[in-house]
Amino acid sequence: MSASKPLRSLQWFAGRDELALQNRSALRSMGIDVDFYSGKPVIGIANSWSELNNCNLNLRELAAAVKRGVIAAGGLPLEFPTISLGEEFMKPSAMLYRNLMSMDVEETLRSNPIDGVVLLCNCDKTTPAQLMGAASIDLPTIQLNGGPRSVGNWRGQPVGSGTDMWRYWDDVRSGKMSQEQWNELEQCIACGVGACNVMGTASTMTALSEALGLMLPGVSSIGASDARRVAAAEATGRRIVEMVHEDLRISKILTPAAFDNAIRTLMALGGSTNAVVHLVAIAGRRNIDLTLDQFHELAQSTPFLVNCSPSGTFLMDAFHAAGGVPAVLGELLPLLHAECLTVTGQTLGEIAAGKNSFNRDVIKAYDAPILPNGSLSFLTGNLAPRGAVIKTSATTPRLLQHRGPAIVFRNYEDMLARIDDPELPVTADSVLVLQNAGPKGVPGFPEWGMIPVPQKLLEQGVTDIVRISDSRMSGTSFGTVVLHVAPESAAGGPLALVSDGDEIELNVAGRALNLLVPEVELDKRRAGWSPPAIEHRRGYPRLYIDHVLQADEGCDFDFLRPRSDDDLPMVPPIVGRS
Repeated sequence: MSASKPLRSLQWFAGRDELALQNRSALRSMGIDVDFYSGKPVIGIANSWSELNNCNLNLRELAAAVKRGVIAAGGLPLEFPTISLGEEFMKPSAMLYRNLMSMDVEETLRSNPIDGVVLLCNCDKTTPAQLMGAASIDLPTIQLNGGPRSVGNWRGQPVGSGTDMWRYWDDVRSGKMSQEQWNELEQCIACGVGACNVMGTASTMTALSEALGLMLPGVSSIGASDARRVAAAEATGRRIVEMVHEDLRISKILTPAAFDNAIRTLMALGGSTNAVVHLVAIAGRRNIDLTLDQFHELAQSTPFLVNCSPSGTFLMDAFHAAGGVPAVLGELLPLLHAECLTVTGQTLGEIAAGKNSFNRDVIKAYDAPILPNGSLSFLTGNLAPRGAVIKTSATTPRLLQHRGPAIVFRNYEDMLARIDDPELPVTADSVLVLQNAGPKGVPGFPEWGMIPVPQKLLEQGVTDIVRISDSRMSGTSFGTVVLHVAPESAAGGPLALVSDGDEIELNVAGRALNLLVPEVELDKRRAGWSPPAIEHRRGYPRLYIDHVLQADEGCDFDFLRPRSDDDLPMVPPIVGRS
């Protein structure tokens, strides 16, 4: 099989000069028969495996299967590590390092003899980080995830990792669940490696990678311990070699129409609010602007179809058995840009045609949805001039139109110190406000937005309350929680001006989030406001604070996002001599 154009890797290995000899010799030093692999595509395997990231712990096995596929198809696989972003261990947030991981991927691809790349991801931020980096290089690219973990059971009931932990933690705090029972739950809430087994951020983002056309069909929801995932890895390795010969680069797949498809898929899934920030960032690397108005417009005409926790009942094993992403795309097909190209070489329409749900309790029919539209809603108003988001599919309906007095927490530490204070003047009508928890304010845009319901309310039987912040929340979370308020408090946004007792009005149907304080009073407060002190004087956190964009712009770095088509990256040649 011959490539449609010269392989990029030949710039390293072909020729008679001393650099080509040195590079070929480097391959020989690794035990690679250069003569056998001469002229064959070099396939990079970007592996985010790490023992600091339990979600990605099966990626070594999958990398081995990818290599088998690459070799079988006539390529040379070369695996390389990247940093790995795990939600459990990384503090204050794995999101702080998403952009750094994207740079790691981008620069490794730029500087090495790679013709095409397989991206091995799983945990929440690894998927968008890899896509951001690959989009900035524009090589033939295919992504493969590690899959959701097995479902555990506690006292005869299936347990969804993340979501059920939050539910049972409230039971512990309200005295409904004993410490002994809580200790039992710990043993079975995460039964094996893999991503959270609910429609959290990890499963949402891998589903959206598939909907964008960057994964093989049906692969994203295969369980982490399922043998079919290993077979899919081998097929992925074979396919990337073919993509190199076809010159099927990521720019041919990541088009504006493909992002429309991904947004509609997100709404149908009832997926994570975090996906909004990540899609904006990935699109931005191709100079494609996604606005919150665009998300809102598409949400209004997209039915919510997937009955999966935390926006429903079932877990990811049931979603996969019901047909997974292809079944969702099949239901959405009348709304999709069917002409969009995928890594298979087929269009999305060709993949989705004839696909239907095998279980209508899990994946609903297009004309019989859970909700006719809007699993996510996008708000504006004087409290969020550049927007905010709320996961309406996981809220309390009666709170979607609400007016109440604010109780303000100046930062996360203040919230933790006072949230369960019996003297906290909170009622079921209160609106909890968390400030200085956004991209610059921490830094890193952590998942602190699901402010706990105060203990005194839990003891009264109140399980939900309106909460507002410039932070994010886990995709496994739920409740009437307004997130991603932009501009953030630390950047001088109106959220920084809220004081205890101020009336706040939430009107989801009207897309409104307003602080009911006279403008004259807000001007006085604004004149007396000063930004919080920056504790980070050096290093990557300081770089982050200085260059991160706001939530509505995807929280990428300003210097990584092209501002015109002239700035778009092209497949990089080898530059200079080392």
